[in-house]
Amino acid sequence: MSELSHFDAAGASRMVDVGDKPVSHRTAKASGQVRVQASTLELIRRRELSKGDVCEVARLAGIMAAKRTPELIPLCHTLPLDSVRVDFDFPDATTVRIEATVSVTSRTGVEMEALTAVSVTALTIYDMCKSVD
Repeated sequence: MSELSHFDAAGASRMVDVGDKPVSHRTAKASGQVRVQASTLELIRRRELSKGDVCEVARLAGIMAAKRTPELIPLCHTLPLDSVRVDFDFPDATTVRIEATVSVTSRTGVEMEALTAVSVTALTIYDMCKSVD
């Protein structure tokens, strides 16, 4: 078997042992975007969609998703996250840009948590806007 870290010598799945690694502060950022019609983006920005404030609901969904990453991604470690931040900007008339920043003081990183936050945030934006876009 190759030197893949999530498989043992016999090919069985395993969680990587990080017990001997030093504890350190770790931060990961991930970004993504959702494209919508210009009229939909105006509704999002003005907080006028019938389902509610799209960005605030999506932000909470992303934060909650980061905290639940080990339940979604096999073999991820359960981590005591120090912070999760989800931010938005609107680079043009049809794009919602999402950036998630996740920090932890632990023995392993938080890149999967940042990616999960962005993914679920984007899915929530889609879900909240699909009736008008």
